[in-house]
Amino acid sequence: MVKHSRLPKLSSGVCEKEFVSLLELSARLGRDPMLVQANNGNTSVKLDGVLWIKASGKCLANARREQTFVPVELAAIKESLRNNMEIAQTNIPESQLQPSIETAMHAVLPHHVVVHVHSVNTIAWAIREDGPSQLDKRLASLFWQWIPYVPSGIPLAREIEKVLRDAPGTNVFILGNHGLVVCGSDCESVEALLSDVEQRLAITPRPSPEPMAGLFTVVSRSSQWRLPDLQALHALGTDTISRMILRKGVLYPCQAILLGPKIFTLPCSIPLSRLADHLNGRADAQSYAIVEGGGVIINEKISRAEYETLIGLMQVVQRVEAFANLRYLTEAEIAAVLCDETHRYRETDLSGDPPRRISVSPSKP
Repeated sequence: MVKHSRLPKLSSGVCEKEFVSLLELSARLGRDPMLVQANNGNTSVKLDGVLWIKASGKCLANARREQTFVPVELAAIKESLRNNMEIAQTNIPESQLQPSIETAMHAVLPHHVVVHVHSVNTIAWAIREDGPSQLDKRLASLFWQWIPYVPSGIPLAREIEKVLRDAPGTNVFILGNHGLVVCGSDCESVEALLSDVEQRLAITPRPSPEPMAGLFTVVSRSSQWRLPDLQALHALGTDTISRMILRKGVLYPCQAILLGPKIFTLPCSIPLSRLADHLNGRADAQSYAIVEGGGVIINEKISRAEYETLIGLMQVVQRVEAFANLRYLTEAEIAAVLCDETHRYRETDLSGDPPRRISVSPSKP
């Protein structure tokens, strides 16, 4: 039974069943850290001329437990797009929920059900300059298209519209430096298509060296810093290729929004004996630190959103080859995603939640 505070009044039992199916699918996707990290990703269904879409800042994983979706009239969205205006804010009575920044994209897609996820495997391909050619063979027989990076909101919706004019049958979209969109007639078919794409794009992560011996002892001297619960996260510090990739810039918007425009790294030149003092001096400024050649240190103040984003970043860069030519976000693109209008979802109740324990199994090739 769906533990939604109150299901919306829909015109028929069929519509209500479809809405419940969306809640169940959303919750499943939201619990998979290889697809969704923190409050990113969004899903939608079109019922009776209304787009039901995940609210900004809400977590898909909570779709069965709390009010997560907002209704937006499709006619109103189309009117906003005609006037090149952002989607009008739509409040549910007695709440302050607002539609996702991706509402325009969901609206222009003609499909009944739309799912957008930040798939780790997809992003590992979507940050490559040769991404389209790499995916040609892997996604052969599917109706897919590549969308070069554009900001979320109306710009992305416009690009989707352009693709649909030339390829109206497209139901899989790889978003450069962003993620994956899959569409279909119902939740069951969309979930099956998503699973198929994930299997085709799966990459086995590189093994990485163990964290520096003595790191735990150093951190134990501080009341503000600790080692991460997920051992694999140390790869950001111990894996040479991962560090090389991160030094060059920001790979996708969520990295900049939740982890900052520059990854915080402590150089290996700092003696291990002085590391605790150095970390304590940074306690008010950083929620994490990557120790070159050593591992990863987590500040007690780190939010769940930051922690899950850090893990997602590790999963992405561990799946990228050393010789791959990557496409990083430009300074202008980073500035755009960091403005208040485009990352308002960062300031949500999730940002204050403590990190949850995450277990991630390696993808199978």
